[in-house]
Amino acid sequence: MLNVKNKVIVITGASSGIGEATAKLLAEYGAKVVLGARRTEKLKKIVEEIHNQGGTAEFKAIDVTDREDVKAFFEFAKDKFGRVDVIFNNAGVMPLSPMNALKVEEWDNMVNVNIRGVLNGIAAGLPIMEAQGGGQIINTASIGAHVVGPTAAVYCATKYAVWAISEGLRQESQNVRVTTISPGVVDTELGSDITDESSKGLLKEFRKTALSSEAIARAVLYAVSQPDDVDVNEVIVRPISQVM
Repeated sequence: MLNVKNKVIVITGASSGIGEATAKLLAEYGAKVVLGARRTEKLKKIVEEIHNQGGTAEFKAIDVTDREDVKAFFEFAKDKFGRVDVIFNNAGVMPLSPMNALKVEEWDNMVNVNIRGVLNGIAAGLPIMEAQGGGQIINTASIGAHVVGPTAAVYCATKYAVWAISEGLRQESQNVRVTTISPGVVDTELGSDITDESSKGLLKEFRKTALSSEAIARAVLYAVSQPDDVDVNEVIVRPISQVM
């Protein structure tokens, strides 16, 4: 894991779940992590925990749907540490519902966070990486980027988009590594914003065999730790019992 130490790694959606677990694990291996999310009290607590373990971490509030806010977040990281080596575009929402429920505001929110949030992260970070001669962009997609299920049509569509954006960026990149992380069912806060009762029940059933956030964090660590000429393009991580 020597290729992790001292890397400056920015993480969105870092106040809980996969983002939190990844920040802690990467800091344990010597990375300098910069955490972003809307819930600054949670970020502050996580950063304090990392400091208490001897790690290096900073945090800043961020709304990934606001392009200027995302740009300011990356400038904050660069000002603190002089460069940005890895971007982990991890922020996401998953208010599942059947299409005929017509929860159009929730559809809009998924598009804004899951797709525009990733694009804003790329727009803010890619010029920094190209100027410094290299880096890595990691985007959280989902098993939903590969298979569609009832109540998840719009969510899956946003994650298909993340996969496509990542693959296109990979093909265009000469010195920036691009990785897509596609988790299966994970026990996180994702889906806590579901308002459709039937969808809540389905998610509860799925999560009876869910992975921990740490399982996904280890996948991110694996991708980051590879030599600079090795690009892990996609990692799919499912519970062993998950069929879809």
